[in-house]
Amino acid sequence: MPSKKTRTPIEPGGTYHIYNRGNNFQDVFFRADDYLLFLNKLKQYLSNYSSIYAFALLPNHYHLLLRVIDNLEINKFSQQFLKFILSYTNKINFRDKRDGSLFLPNFKRIKIENEDYLKRLIYYINHNPVKHKVTNDFKSYKFSSYQIIVSEKPTSLAREKVRSYFGGLEEFIE
Repeated sequence: MPSKKTRTPIEPGGTYHIYNRGNNFQDVFFRADDYLLFLNKLKQYLSNYSSIYAFALLPNHYHLLLRVIDNLEINKFSQQFLKFILSYTNKINFRDKRDGSLFLPNFKRIKIENEDYLKRLIYYINHNPVKHKVTNDFKSYKFSSYQIIVSEKPTSLAREKVRSYFGGLEEFIE
């Protein structure tokens, strides 16, 4: 029977932890440029449909924390998400002369119902590279949202909203 984590509907105005991994735990990012490609596709396909709060991209999986915009047609986000994943997969498959899906068929999603859990999740996602022993220092990991949240460079990430959950930049860093 399908898990609640794959059947939970994505609703307008909802905040979700979305994650998935490679088939058979295989890598989904093969080169440094692949992480950037994924982030560019994420921005291209989802920035008009959601606010992105946090992300972590690891060799064989990803984590996203986002809020779907209000007043969006039902299923529109899921359609865009499918286009996003297919676009990334097709680009990798074409380049590497491979076939098939990179990711498991159904992405997992958990609806975030309270602010405390949201804050813990932002922490969890940004620390995920350490948890999986990809790096010893989450602050220097290039493919998570931490460096973007603490910087002042222009970004499409909802940086100010994330900081506001913690009471500001200093509190976020702490």
